Amino acid sequence: MLPRSGDVLHVTRAASVQFLRPIMFRVIRVLDWPTYDGWLWLDGYELNAAGDAVNRRSIYVQREGLRQVQTTPESRPHNVRARRPVARTPVRVG
Repeated sequence: MLPRSGDVLHVTRAASVQFLRPIMFRVIRVLDWPTYDGWLWLDGYELNAAGDAVNRRSIYVQREGLRQVQTTPESRPHNVRARRPVARTPVRVG
């Protein structure tokens, strides 16, 4: 699995020994830096339990050790409303 922008990943020790304490990670991009076969540099945000970004990081992980978290609209925090289009009205001049 090659992560894409916006993917939320559960990063554990299976991805790299540096993750004794697993983290949730939202991908910004896969960096095009030289690596060993099967390894990736990812740029993104570490997430807290509420899903808020708390720390921007670049991490070096094995592709096979990454697990994608399924996110649904229902998992969005309740205090965040979906955007609605702005109602446009004609402009009166004069």
